[in-house]
Amino acid sequence: MKKYLLILIVAFIIGGLFAAFQENGTKDNKIIKGNKRKPVTTVLKEDENGRILIQDVPLIQQKPELDRGCEVTSLAMLLQHAGVKTDKMELAHRIKKVDTPYENKNGTYYYGNPNDGFVGDIYTFDNMGYGVYHGPVADLAETYLPKRIVNLTGSAFEHVLKNVKKGKPVWIITNASFKKLPKNDFRTWNTPSGQVQITWKEHSVVITGFDKDNIYVNDPLHNEKNRKLPYKDFRKAWEQMGSQAITYK
Repeated sequence: MKKYLLILIVAFIIGGLFAAFQENGTKDNKIIKGNKRKPVTTVLKEDENGRILIQDVPLIQQKPELDRGCEVTSLAMLLQHAGVKTDKMELAHRIKKVDTPYENKNGTYYYGNPNDGFVGDIYTFDNMGYGVYHGPVADLAETYLPKRIVNLTGSAFEHVLKNVKKGKPVWIITNASFKKLPKNDFRTWNTPSGQVQITWKEHSVVITGFDKDNIYVNDPLHNEKNRKLPYKDFRKAWEQMGSQAITYK
């Protein structure tokens, strides 16, 4: 009888240890597991000012630590809203990087491709750098929210805003003026994976709301939550930058 009880106790202890190991996993999996909200769809209603507005998206400033960190800082806002315990510095470290050196040969430019990873130095303007586009950002986000990241790139702007109406903020690429730029603000880079059009005014924010005349954003370079910007100008700037957008479900 004592031998039987001893076997049961040992089996119980081993089972508990195995379950704890499964729950904790690796260091990265500790971030990914157990630190996010369950998928919830809530259709937001207009407030007294006629706005559809997500009130609880955190506002995070990229500076002083990340001179070029608008993309990962905006991603931190999106992931934190989803319940993920991460921050801009962790994401800056983990975002895929490309190390192609910058060259200007008689007006022909050679550099990395932001579709492949973050180009240059994300931390300081003292070194050369640019930024990163939706692909590597979506890939990084997927490691925190497996099978829950929705890449809306190429979608109509109305479809992007449908996700906002469901209570899901949207990460996007735009420019710092939030208006369509003239052609002379763009240049062509020759990269190892092909040519790409870039502008030094590239920027990233999170859409938090809208009304018939305005878009509301959390801007990592602007210390005002739900910053109001003109709808038509905002849309044109976003479309000019390739209609890049990411959210979660």
